[in-house]
Amino acid sequence: MQIPLLLVGFGHVGQRFVRLLEASRSALSALGIEPTVVGVATRHGGLVFDEAGLDPFQAARSIALGDVRTSRASPAREYTARLRSLTAETRLLVETTPLDVRSGEPAISHVRAGLAGGAHVISANKGPAAFAYAALSREAEAAGLSFLFEGAVMDGIPVLSLVRECLPAATIRGFRGVINSTTNHILTAMEGGASFADALARMQAEGVAEADPSLDIDGWDAAAKTAVLANVWLDAGITPRTIRREGISAKTATRIGSVLAQGRRLKLVARAARTGDVVDAAVELQELEPTDPLASLDGQGNAIEIDTWPAGRIVITQRDGGLEKTAYALVSDLVTVAKRARHGAGRPARSR
Repeated sequence: MQIPLLLVGFGHVGQRFVRLLEASRSALSALGIEPTVVGVATRHGGLVFDEAGLDPFQAARSIALGDVRTSRASPAREYTARLRSLTAETRLLVETTPLDVRSGEPAISHVRAGLAGGAHVISANKGPAAFAYAALSREAEAAGLSFLFEGAVMDGIPVLSLVRECLPAATIRGFRGVINSTTNHILTAMEGGASFADALARMQAEGVAEADPSLDIDGWDAAAKTAVLANVWLDAGITPRTIRREGISAKTATRIGSVLAQGRRLKLVARAARTGDVVDAAVELQELEPTDPLASLDGQGNAIEIDTWPAGRIVITQRDGGLEKTAYALVSDLVTVAKRARHGAGRPARSR
């Protein structure tokens, strides 16, 4: 199955995704999947497109150097038009632009542009599901297309597909977890005596934390992921801006020492639970007992505990996060799209 890909966003995650596609080409071919990058669009405002296929790294360089003329049409409209021009029945828009925690845009518009162009959409961006999950899912379902975003939470660990595929007829009552790698690394490093600044600098050097790390350390990234999970599993209809939020700073080191002296560990915990018609959600520093599964996490480790009925509480742990894991989530979503298309089932588009 030939699947042309339009990449919207080509930063750390997008580049790692392309490299992983190449490394996984034999495995994908064995599944009957032949992905080809036909377009690259970046935040610089340009789009390079060739239905026959292109080198995405060269395309991104051309955009950065100003060798590409920007269309007068809005970017979203151009993405739609380009996707409609493709002859392949199964086409894919891959959205990896940075999160805008104020509104989820322009990622939401990118998703809509893909669907309007008859393309399935996969995304590592938390914004669309955090701000517009219900609406986008309805639009995808109505078009017989998929809107998937496994990489938005816990990198490549299949928490969303686990519930979707392996817990039929189960009810999710709530969840709690450590779901931001940067803050968990910093907290772990400060337990060992490192300074807040040094621990943060290491995450930036590895490309895990952005040059502006406020999304991570102020709790916004965790709040966005909490909104994604709450919207998908609890039908919460919330956004990151409505979630009670706490972050970490250099001052947190003092509290860490006190907590360690009591035999506990300090973690930034994201949580949400439904009681009747009310969903309570928060991101907050919690002092955890050593027997708590979240307390065992070191470095970039993540974990989430899902409270289900009747399957009970399920804990999923990721010992090492990172860009390659996020890129793998996109590959996993690509395979899911191909399997659905092969069986004539663009639906169910909802990721619940």
